[in-house]
Formats: sequence, structure tokens, C-alpha cells
Amino acid sequence: MAKINISNSVVSVSWLHDNLKAENLIVLDGTINKVFDKNQLQIPNTRLFDIKNKFSDASAPFPSTFPSEKQFQESAQELGINSDSALVVYDDKGIYSCARVWWLFKAFGFDNVAVLDGGFPAWKKAGFSTESMKLYTGELGDFEAKLKPEFMKFFKDMKKASETKSHTIIDARSEARFKSLEAEPREGLRMGTIPNSVNLPFEDLLENNQFLSKDSMEAKFQKLAKKNEPIIFSCGSGITACVLALGATMSGYKNISVYDGSWTEWGSLVPE
Repeated sequence: MAKINISNSVVSVSWLHDNLKAENLIVLDGTINKVFDKNQLQIPNTRLFDIKNKFSDASAPFPSTFPSEKQFQESAQELGINSDSALVVYDDKGIYSCARVWWLFKAFGFDNVAVLDGGFPAWKKAGFSTESMKLYTGELGDFEAKLKPEFMKFFKDMKKASETKSHTIIDARSEARFKSLEAEPREGLRMGTIPNSVNLPFEDLLENNQFLSKDSMEAKFQKLAKKNEPIIFSCGSGITACVLALGATMSGYKNISVYDGSWTEWGSLVPE
């Protein structure tokens, strides 16, 4: 098959099945905390995208910290990713950490990337073929990272945004966590909320681990922010905020960013 260009942020399992042999297609498994296990199954020719160890700053105090341009480029090249590759990312939950992978590539200037709607569960449910997990041992790619700093926000940015109300801050955590009715899963992390933020649990955009229709998602976002308003998405540690960023992109929002450290950083640095 010829090379392809992916025009949508999300593709179906049927689309992937039909384009699986495209010359420049690379399928990435973005399941967070996943390690190689030959007894696990994957979509044919998938390459494991190791968020925690390869595509995060592991020396940072908070989880899944945004990597440097150099680290991201080198790690992407190690997976054989080229500047003309077409990437489809999935995870084992359906829609979860794959959105973080999608957002990372966007933040480093790469647009020919999409998330697989429904992920590996939807692929298996459709009855499409699988194979035993394999490690990528091919050639290095020529991928070049070109940082777009407007995609990510950090602690100082958030302090200013919260104090001045310059952005709509939307928190992807559950309503119970947002309202301090349920403890944070990270040990020792206090409950709480970034001041002047609002709540849209990422799961509210999903049904059976797949995205709702564009109109349904757009209606949820429009209750919180107009399309021309600047928005920052936050969550627990910068993972599910990217699900909201993906849903917002699908809904036509463009002036959006993700708070990298999210509540883990804020709750650790800002006293009650």
C-alpha cells in the first residue's frame, strides 16, 4: 500500500484494519506502565511506546513529566519512527493513556498521528487478528522533534492562570475526587482542587470506552467554555487531561493546553 496521511484525530478499528499494510503506518501501544511480555497479545506489528521510562523525564519528582525535545526525538527514533510516518496509538483500556501519546506527538510538532477509538478491546471485539507481543529491533527512524511550547503548561503558568482567571481550567478527575469526597490514589497526596477550576470527568466523553459523537462532546464542552476561550486541561498526573484535549480537538476547540504536573504537582507544592 501507498503512504497515508491521517486527517482525523481518532480512527476506527475498521479503518486501521483496512490500512494496516500502509507503507508508512506505525502502530503504537501507549498503555501506561506496560512492560514487555511475550505472552500478551497485540495488534500485528505494534511497537511498545513506554511512556514512563522512555517518553517522560524519569528524574523529575512527579510522574509522567514532559520530556526534553532531545529525549523525545531520540526515543521516537529508537522505535523506527520517521518524519513521514503515520502513527496510530492505542491502549489496553480503550481510551486512556493513548491520548497522552497523541498529545506528546502534537506538542513536539508532529500531526500525522491518531488515536484508535476503543483501543485494543474494540480491536479484539471486532475479531481482527492479533499476535504475541514483540520488541521492535529494526532500524532507527529520522523523526525530528520540534517543540510547540503552547501545548503544555507548567506550575508557574498554572499559578498565574488560576489567580488571574485568564484561562478556563477544566479538571478531568472524577467528580468525587474533584469535590474532595474521595482520597487521591497517589499515596500521601492531599485532596483538593486548583482554585477557579471546573470539572468534566474524562469518562463523561466516553461510552463503552469509545468517544461519544462530536455533537454530544461539543455540548458538554460548551457548558464550560466557548470555542474561542483559552482552556487548560488538568487531571491527576497529566494523563487523562489529554483525553479531554483530544475530545476538545474533535469538538473544534483549538486554543487548548495541558497542565503537565496536574493535581499531583499542585497538591504537593501548594499547601491547603
